[in-house]
Amino acid sequence: MAADIKDIILNGKTFLGIELGSTRIKAVLIDETHNPIASGGFDWENRLEDGVWTYHIDDVWKGLKESFAKLNDDTKNRYGVSVTKAGAIGISAMMHGYLAFDKDGKQLAQFRTWRNTMTEKAAAELTGKFQFNVPQRWSVAHLYQAMLNKESHLKDIAFFTTLSGYVHWKLTGKKVLGIGDASGMFPIDSSINDFHKGMLNTFNGLASGMGYSFNLEDLAPKVLCAGEDAGKLTEEGAKLLDPSGGLAAGIPFCPPEGDAGTGMVATNSVEKRTGNVSAGTSIFAMIVLEKPLSKLYTEIDMVTTPAGMPVAMVHCNNCTSSLDAWIKLFTELNEITGAKISKPALYDALYNKALEGDGDCGGLVEYNYYGGETITGLDEGRPLFARFPDSRFTLANFMRSLLFGTMGTLKLGMDILTEKEKVSVKSLLGHGGLFKTPGVGQRLMAAVLNTPVAVMESAGEGGAWGIALLAAYMALKEPGETLEAYLNKKVFAGNAGSRVEPDAKDIEGFAVYIKRYEAGLAMERSAVSSLR
Repeated sequence: MAADIKDIILNGKTFLGIELGSTRIKAVLIDETHNPIASGGFDWENRLEDGVWTYHIDDVWKGLKESFAKLNDDTKNRYGVSVTKAGAIGISAMMHGYLAFDKDGKQLAQFRTWRNTMTEKAAAELTGKFQFNVPQRWSVAHLYQAMLNKESHLKDIAFFTTLSGYVHWKLTGKKVLGIGDASGMFPIDSSINDFHKGMLNTFNGLASGMGYSFNLEDLAPKVLCAGEDAGKLTEEGAKLLDPSGGLAAGIPFCPPEGDAGTGMVATNSVEKRTGNVSAGTSIFAMIVLEKPLSKLYTEIDMVTTPAGMPVAMVHCNNCTSSLDAWIKLFTELNEITGAKISKPALYDALYNKALEGDGDCGGLVEYNYYGGETITGLDEGRPLFARFPDSRFTLANFMRSLLFGTMGTLKLGMDILTEKEKVSVKSLLGHGGLFKTPGVGQRLMAAVLNTPVAVMESAGEGGAWGIALLAAYMALKEPGETLEAYLNKKVFAGNAGSRVEPDAKDIEGFAVYIKRYEAGLAMERSAVSSLR
């Protein structure tokens, strides 16, 4: 088997996917059967500098080089050869944010990530003008806020893009973006698979009225759909990714995509009435729609699949950070008592303990708000845990309240789709850190959303695998073969994952919890205004 894979690598019959996530950059190499055969990674963290959540561009390239180098080391150790060519490469990264450059490619401002909530005025004004929800983290909201602030760098702006679009540009020389990632820059018209022309005209009119001479379509990358040719690795790009010189130029690239799109692909959630829930540092659910929503909801983002189909997204900034902080306390307890339990084992033990708790968490409630949440109208957050004097304060109830707390805001947003818009969902695919402990996050999420939740073993490979699949689709698809058909027939082949149905007692318990959660949001608002 190793000898066969060695030949595959030497002959370039592989596909490389690299995703720049919020805490890890990961590279995955797959074969023509879409199975991962090697990987490498690099841990990184965003920085809060001058009130802006950002990553340094130097760290982007350091992480990309190290991820590829570790993947290369993995292939050498496993198969005795290096990666010098591939059938295609794909780049994915966190959606949204703002990266601006002048005509010579010089960066003009800090990279402003999805985590920032500094564009409230811009987002509100654009939402009103477009009659289309423009969230604060969208690229156009950052651009328009810079215009409102009269930032000096705008006099030199010639190009703006997302993180995946930036990396792709530097590796290929092409200023393009996959439609899923592009839908987090500016509203998309799915009838033409491009930026919405009427809204572009509206924006350009606003810009002209403020004294700016640029047109948005000239600043933004070209929109491409899954399967389209997005350029080739240049000599300069090859050296950026592999300074050793082993990687050959000329490798084709698929359109760069956002982490939402690669999550859809990795969970086979690109058909109508399918959806997925990604639960890690942030949490979001995406449902592929059969028809447009009846009206504008500021709580719902409208994005697209990598093939351009409309998707309703409920996005929450906060998920596991508070939960992880609490578990870190237990880790410290282990250390001072000399207990020898690994971090994964500790997580498993505490997660499973939650299943022993009362359905409603015994009167406990937890708010995981490290940052603000648009859905609940908070620009800032304060992690907060509360209980009644007579609450059943047990470890099981405590852990259950932490897990329910990661899902509370998501539930409030999803109710708009399921109750007000009557959106029908066959099932949801779960992926991300919240689902690592088998059965626990999956069971509770099914109860919270009152929808079957499935988890696939392959989804553990995450977005890097998803963008590698998109690279393979571009190279291997048959004429006229859609992305949905390719994934169904050639990647997942009927594998729907391990499915859990909602449990009636869990549903009943969470219904009590979420009423308490909604009522207690007043505490969270007070904490934000009082704790300074």
